[in-house]
Amino acid sequence: MKRDEILETAQTIISGDRQRDYGSARDNFTSTGLLWEQVLGVPITPEQVALCMVLLKLDRLRKTPDHADSWVDICGYAALGGEIATNDE
Repeated sequence: MKRDEILETAQTIISGDRQRDYGSARDNFTSTGLLWEQVLGVPITPEQVALCMVLLKLDRLRKTPDHADSWVDICGYAALGGEIATNDE
């Protein structure tokens, strides 16, 4: 996959069906963080959820570095996390 294809695919995924199916990234990552808090016993921010999802994909890439889907997902999670971190609601 070329870099433009990776970025365009990530944009299509996070701005299309996923947003329609799961709602706003902030709301989704907030609710995920609340679930993780129950397991971990510490507060989790939506930005931390995005970072942890990127880490999950990085770990998967250590095992299968040619798996294009993980590269796309990293771009998507980074974009969503950046949007959450830089936009006041």
